[in-house]
Amino acid sequence: MEESVAENRPLRILIADDSDSDRLILKTLLKRLGHRVFDAANGLEAVALFRDTTPDIVLLDALMPRMDGMEAARQIKSLAGERMVPLIFLTSLSEASALARCLEAGGDDFLSKPYNRVIIEAKINAFNRMRLMHQTLSDQRDIIRERNRQLLEEQEVAKRVFDNVAHTGCLDAANIRYHASPLSIFNGDVLFASPRPAGGMLIFIGDFTGHGLPAAIGAMPVAEIFYGMASKGFNGADVLREINQKLKRILPTGMFCCGAMIEADFKLNQLQIWNGGLPDGWLIRSTGEPEILPSRHLPLGIRSPEQFDAEMDTIGAVPGDRLLMMTDGVLESGNAAGEVFGEAGILRALESSESAQHPFDAVIDGVQRFTGSQGDADDLTLCSLEMVDEAGFSVLPDRVPPSALAGPTEWRCIYEVRERTLGDFSPLPLLLHICMEVPGLRRKSGEIYTLLAELYNNALEHGVLELPSEWKHTSDGFDRYYEERRRRLGRIEGHFIRFSLHHSMKPSGGRLRVICEDSGPGFDFHNHPVLVSGDKPRVAARYAGRGLLLLKRLSESVTFHHQGNHVEIVYDWHFPGAVSEREAAVQS
Repeated sequence: MEESVAENRPLRILIADDSDSDRLILKTLLKRLGHRVFDAANGLEAVALFRDTTPDIVLLDALMPRMDGMEAARQIKSLAGERMVPLIFLTSLSEASALARCLEAGGDDFLSKPYNRVIIEAKINAFNRMRLMHQTLSDQRDIIRERNRQLLEEQEVAKRVFDNVAHTGCLDAANIRYHASPLSIFNGDVLFASPRPAGGMLIFIGDFTGHGLPAAIGAMPVAEIFYGMASKGFNGADVLREINQKLKRILPTGMFCCGAMIEADFKLNQLQIWNGGLPDGWLIRSTGEPEILPSRHLPLGIRSPEQFDAEMDTIGAVPGDRLLMMTDGVLESGNAAGEVFGEAGILRALESSESAQHPFDAVIDGVQRFTGSQGDADDLTLCSLEMVDEAGFSVLPDRVPPSALAGPTEWRCIYEVRERTLGDFSPLPLLLHICMEVPGLRRKSGEIYTLLAELYNNALEHGVLELPSEWKHTSDGFDRYYEERRRRLGRIEGHFIRFSLHHSMKPSGGRLRVICEDSGPGFDFHNHPVLVSGDKPRVAARYAGRGLLLLKRLSESVTFHHQGNHVEIVYDWHFPGAVSEREAAVQS
């Protein structure tokens, strides 16, 4: 770059001519033009001088003893490498074949003898401009190459950080399949999956406007919010509200995130779906019948928190049903004719698939057949979730790392949720957080959340709202159940749910006592089949019955008081290696 701004500086010029007189004349002319001149009497000397002096321009006689000008030109060009050194042959040759050999040897031009001062000066200046332009382009190329290397290095570092935050979660679960084809090191498509503390899964698939690094910037806070809240038991609607509020605050105008949240409950056999701006989802029933799940909301990051609607659609499902969600890259996949795959392509792929073929494979095969050798024009992500029997899944594994901090061990707290708050707020994450302050309970977060969730949901839906679980046995009743749930939550003045938590230490570990009271009328627990007969219900399995069985299995004791609206459970945890009272009784 220094040379590009020093066009008028004296040039270093190497001349090689076996004629002493011609060499002296040329040397004198060039010196009078202000240049520094090195001269040689043959090609061999010229090559040696070039190596020592690195001249800017070389003037070579074509015919010289020891080494002619053409061989010297080849060696000088080789020594120059990528540096442009104009090479002008000094010759009286006129045959076309001889001149062509000079050019083939690396010559750039000719200078005829006898020398003309005006022509010499013009050619020197012209080739110097060309040389400086080449040098400038080479410098800019090197700068761009270095900056591109730095950019890729920074993206690699950013991707490692991103991968640590946006880890795969439970994307490797047997009932999840996904395909992602990023256009750059990391892109604007995101796909997260997390098991819920009490079982089931939470999945988020998103597509930020644009792609590449700028689009991926917003993915970092989304990943942190998703995994942080999912592990604490927040439901999908709460996570969506938090993500929308965050993106609304940090994203520039015109940038947003199309996304879908899927909350799968394998115990209740239901899916809850929120779709804001992504292509419609597809639910492929176990019978093979496809069902469209339309997108009903605006993308995340557009509406203010007060305007944002996080209500999720509730859909009944059975084991074997498969959900397909995708980003718009799937629909916008194009072929050589300029056509796009579109929703028609999805339907065509599903309808033409063989009965044993997984819908995920059918769509992927359909896109590949349609696009042929065309590359992906956009980030492309496709995800499939299969509903399975809850027995195939367990609560969160005990993966919370031990803490060196000593938490509270003897404490008691009462937390009451009243009236409209019952419909707007879930106290479960807060209650779980309080319990997790006890070091010995942290490894049992899944069981604790399950106990709290069963108590709260039974108190709310069957206690306060008096919803019969039998309605969920049919598809019509399923819709009626949730419609009635929404309606009754709108008129719950005077109602409450109260939790009383008490933790104490024991020689072998600790004991958490949880009392859940609600303002509902209660139920006839004296004649409930589960409570009367033990672990085997005498009637067909009902949600309420299954919930009670779960409480009995996880806790030391379950006791109902008053009219059945006052439930007390005792949960014991033990130091590693200690034997529980229940195990000790079995062993004796």
